[in-house]
Amino acid sequence: MSYIQAIIIAIIEGITEFLPISSTAHMKMANPLIHVAETPFVDLFEVVIQLAAILSIVVIYWKRFIDFKNISLYIKLVVAVIPALVVGALLKKHIDVALSNLTFISCVMIGGGILLLFMDKLFTSNTIEKEEQITYLKAFMIGGFQTLSILLPGLSRSAATIIGGMSQKLTRNLAAEFSFFLAVPTMFAASVKSFWDVYKDHPEVLEVNNMSVLSIGAIISFIVALLAVKFFIGYVQKHGFRLFGWYRIILGTSFLIFSIYFGTHITE
Repeated sequence: MSYIQAIIIAIIEGITEFLPISSTAHMKMANPLIHVAETPFVDLFEVVIQLAAILSIVVIYWKRFIDFKNISLYIKLVVAVIPALVVGALLKKHIDVALSNLTFISCVMIGGGILLLFMDKLFTSNTIEKEEQITYLKAFMIGGFQTLSILLPGLSRSAATIIGGMSQKLTRNLAAEFSFFLAVPTMFAASVKSFWDVYKDHPEVLEVNNMSVLSIGAIISFIVALLAVKFFIGYVQKHGFRLFGWYRIILGTSFLIFSIYFGTHITE
């Protein structure tokens, strides 16, 4: 992987990880377009930049994360992450197959976009605007929605949890924030597992020559994610989700045409 390729992929990850537009779909399309083959090092690189993006949430909301008096937030996140851990462990083979099918991912992108177009009309009476009002049952239900993003690559973890939050009467702003909070334990656990799997089978990926590429990718992903999260919160509060819905539909349609033309499965 060249430095230019690393920078492009890191920017894509930073922008898309927390927006409801699916980082998975973007990465699956971008890699072949810029001639990034699936190798153990690329797998590791994607894990590292994902961890860096997650760190941006901890930095932005650091006061909330280190408020040890608010133990209930930690418990709610643990409760909410359980469904994803169980589903991810039980259905790994299904997930791996779905992740390789660009046509499937494209259709999910389009379907998720259509749903986002109607989000603001579907949930017009949401009144829960403080984290303290989220019950453990509501947290678990939001976690249940998160599993949809595992079963349906291209849906977007962020989109699934925001929809889940709004279905539980959370306001747009709180649904987005809780989605960000939930990303930390969910993606951290997934990233650590992926990191170990890659390193266990291919320890050579951590050789000194690769450290500079990993470092640059992590720094860029972190900075871009910081900016993307701040933009998203401000935009959604004022304008809602329609822009992201149209974006998904347009991009998903482009993905679909690409996959039909070049074949339904991603190749190197």
